Amino acid sequence: MLKKKSYSFFSKSTALLFSGVVLLSLGSCASTISTKNQVQSWLTKGDESVKLQQQLPLVFVNTSNNFQNIEIDDSQKFQYVDGFGFTLTGGSVEVINRLSPTKRKALLNELFGKDENSISISYLRLSIGASDLDGEVFSYDDLPQGQTDPTLSKFSLARDKYLIAMLKEILAINPKIKIIATPWSPPVWMKDNGKSIGGSLKPEFYDTYANYFVKYIQGMAKEGITIDAVTPQNEPLHPGNNPSLLMVSDQQRDFIKQSLGPIFKSNQIKTKIVVYDHNCNKPEYSINILNDPEANQYIDGSAFHLYEGNISALSTVYKAHPNKNLYFTEQWTGSKGTFDGDLNWHAKNVIIGSMRNWSKIALEWNLANDTDFKPHTPGGCTECKGAITVSDKENFTRNVGYYIIAHASKFVPARSQRISSTQTDNLSTVAFKTPEGKTVLIVQNYSKADENFNIKFKNKTAPVNITASSVATYVF
Repeated sequence: MLKKKSYSFFSKSTALLFSGVVLLSLGSCASTISTKNQVQSWLTKGDESVKLQQQLPLVFVNTSNNFQNIEIDDSQKFQYVDGFGFTLTGGSVEVINRLSPTKRKALLNELFGKDENSISISYLRLSIGASDLDGEVFSYDDLPQGQTDPTLSKFSLARDKYLIAMLKEILAINPKIKIIATPWSPPVWMKDNGKSIGGSLKPEFYDTYANYFVKYIQGMAKEGITIDAVTPQNEPLHPGNNPSLLMVSDQQRDFIKQSLGPIFKSNQIKTKIVVYDHNCNKPEYSINILNDPEANQYIDGSAFHLYEGNISALSTVYKAHPNKNLYFTEQWTGSKGTFDGDLNWHAKNVIIGSMRNWSKIALEWNLANDTDFKPHTPGGCTECKGAITVSDKENFTRNVGYYIIAHASKFVPARSQRISSTQTDNLSTVAFKTPEGKTVLIVQNYSKADENFNIKFKNKTAPVNITASSVATYVF
């Protein structure tokens, strides 16, 4: 799909000099402009007139101007990045599988590949058992009411066979993709209310549930799928979803130090344990667990969502335990949101905000659903908008979530390191040094007016204009 190249220079008169028709495919690079004094850039506008389109190159110059400066300092180094991506729900798999084989293959390559038309997703989140965006509730050890299975003799990953098959295809495209997995609920026979919604894990099943995690990780490994990290519970303070579980901080602490940590160790499980996995309004949940020495020894870090609170909560936890990692694992875009509003809020908070507050990943919620925002469980999310909407076997739509993640995932591969970048009143920024030595700057203009600024790097200055309500990625 060819698109007219747009441009972001520092004056409209300058831009007029380049008003000839220049066609570029998504993400392509013009070989004639790849010099050390030039900056490649890609832009998405809130009004949807431009979506991840490459712009004419910017140039580092020696002349001065009165623009505000965004200064990049690669001597100030922060956390390494594990990746950017989405949750691959069972529902996402179901709708992507409705595409024709040709369309399906092309979409997976676009999402996970490395070529010029791909957005190179590098991190996925999975549900252990059903999430609320599966067509129905299930665990890997469902039993008739009144029965229990302490030895997990009935454990089976069969309900995830289509998910596993798709993961194998994704791994063939990107063998280095990382995965974090989390349950929405244990098997109901482990819970004190015997239901998929709410209730708490019975202490007498702590060891059994820890072994459930072990069987999951080992079962996925047999399929060639490495689970890099797990959290004990998705949104442990939200027991009203279907499925869900109430797991307060003390319960999660005790589960980890008494069962999950020791049983992982005894089974030589290398999968990281990441606590919390809920909103930024409760940093004390993580800090309480990490303050316990017995639990702390088993924990890699903490995971957050941002439906409540402020993204700075990640830094609050970092300051309390700077040797532990931070993960941003979920934020949804909804059916009632606007492209402009979601693009800018999520770029500012989920991408830029999480990275500036020490996160190693930034994930949006579900990867795909249909035109009715299905599938979902009874009582599950009815308004969650996937990054992709599949309408029929030959057609799908790229939604705002796609572009939010793409502005990072396409340009900031795993093992990139965040470096220092300044911000202004209207411009939010984050910068990285990639393993290949490239510098990547993501800028979000939240204001309703265009903003002129300079990219300042190693005594070089590149004048830039970014349009109102837009997000841009600059690479040099």
